[in-house]
Amino acid sequence: MNKKDIANFRKQFKLNNDLLEISEIFNVYIMKESSEIYHHQSLSFGLLEDEQKELFMNNFKKVLTGQLDEKLFELKFQRDVENSSQLILHQGLLSNNTEDWTHDMLQIVEKMLKEKQYEMDVVITFIRGEYQKPMRASNEEAEESGRDTVYSHPFILCSVNKTEDPKKELLFDYVEKEFKYNIVVDPIINLKAPISGFLFPSITDNASDVNHVLYSSGKANELDEHFIEEVLNAEEIMTAKEDKVVFEEIVRNVAGNQINTSNLSNVYEEIHRVMEENEEEEIPKLDSTDVERVLKTSGIKDVDKEKVDSAFKNVIDDEKHEFKASSIVPKYNSKSIKIKTKIADISISPQDLKYVRQVQMNGKLSLMLEVEENTVIDGFEMIPEVLFGKAEDNNE
Repeated sequence: MNKKDIANFRKQFKLNNDLLEISEIFNVYIMKESSEIYHHQSLSFGLLEDEQKELFMNNFKKVLTGQLDEKLFELKFQRDVENSSQLILHQGLLSNNTEDWTHDMLQIVEKMLKEKQYEMDVVITFIRGEYQKPMRASNEEAEESGRDTVYSHPFILCSVNKTEDPKKELLFDYVEKEFKYNIVVDPIINLKAPISGFLFPSITDNASDVNHVLYSSGKANELDEHFIEEVLNAEEIMTAKEDKVVFEEIVRNVAGNQINTSNLSNVYEEIHRVMEENEEEEIPKLDSTDVERVLKTSGIKDVDKEKVDSAFKNVIDDEKHEFKASSIVPKYNSKSIKIKTKIADISISPQDLKYVRQVQMNGKLSLMLEVEENTVIDGFEMIPEVLFGKAEDNNE
């Protein structure tokens, strides 16, 4: 799934939407002390009060919110796995009765609890439904509405939510005219911040893809390896942050530990250009050949295929590894690069990195920023200072 597919699906989670039908909801309560199922309940989603539906709808949108490869990850199922989650979820998707559906989801829950100790009670929620996407936009002037032909996507969505102790509060009783201490013992289910979840199947080119699942992590760039490998039985992945670290280490292996801002700016600019050229397609990836070309084009000296291949092998032990271009370039038009010094921290965008220089001046290192207008500090316009003047003529 790309970010557009995810966004289109996420915005369907609203009340009275004829493009999204949620047939059943299944809640499972897990005790932290024993890591056992304390209670589970399956209901028709339509029987819930609108206020309850609204709470769950917002929760499901939270599961589908975040940047790809940072908080949302499209995972490929492992092959030849015993008791495969792919098979269990597919059976649950196709089952015709509630008993079979809940039995399949309880198998997924059992995998979540195996060799896993939660720090708090958790509630695992599954929904089963169908998402319909019009094949073309509706046109009021057209004889046939775009809604007459749709892509149909049956799905299962899971949300894992922690519980919290109720707040201790002081209340005022209007009838008895007295202050009372509010005693509540029931735990609160935090639906605003799911700690994990997934969507099955993935949606690719308007078709359901049962070979992939969309995994949602609780925090950006923090993967639950147990959930990915043991619960979903999916293949290992790298976050965008990890991918960037590996790329930087490969560049260091090839170019050395030091690089000037001009060359680094060129590296980012070249990768960004590749991304713009492929804007309408799948996110472009860079293999060792692409990395070699980028480094050469950026002006880094003594770059050759042997050096790059050796760096791939040394750093990641995989000469065929491919980097997602979007993972290794900081957000290009925002101040995503942080320059930290003892006297100041500076934020700058990759496209403006070329205006930054580190120079030797009077025997000291200095950071120089090229600006197009006078700098204003606390309302005062700075006076330009001439640091590199003409040397005096001793013959005068």
